[in-house]
Amino acid sequence: MASEAEKTFHHFAAYGESSSSGNEIHNKNFSKMCKDCGIMDGKIITSTDVDIVFSKVKKKNARSINWTECQMALKEMGQKKFKDKSPEEALQSMFALMVNKVPVASGVTKTVAVGGVDRLTDTSKYTGSHKERFDESGKGKGKTGREDTHENTGYVGGYKGAGTYDQKKK
Repeated sequence: MASEAEKTFHHFAAYGESSSSGNEIHNKNFSKMCKDCGIMDGKIITSTDVDIVFSKVKKKNARSINWTECQMALKEMGQKKFKDKSPEEALQSMFALMVNKVPVASGVTKTVAVGGVDRLTDTSKYTGSHKERFDESGKGKGKTGREDTHENTGYVGGYKGAGTYDQKKK
């Protein structure tokens, strides 16, 4: 069971850290692991308890802990969470909570398509100059739909007699 818990540790250690090898976990990800695995419940074990235990087991100037230090932290929290069990049984119970858990992206913004949002983003209902920015399928035309294309002829746009000045002069 410890090997399954160790896999979970490595998943959380690498979560959101592109440069991480997954062998050491920062306090932020350690807290996330405790929360996602159900170790931190807000009653018996709070986020403050997790931070204190993390600081206690890490090396003096380190910013992260390895799997061995994580086991020490879990053992200490296990004694608090499972008071009726021996320290070793409590650690096994903590490992059981971690089995087959992976980081979950919580609080991620989802796209909303309710009420006015649909109406505002439906390009088929656009009018005027905004309508010119999209083709029939609703895909934007890019710069051609936005930018005014003008010639430096000296005539106002839309003038019907453009280019006829020299002919009238004669």
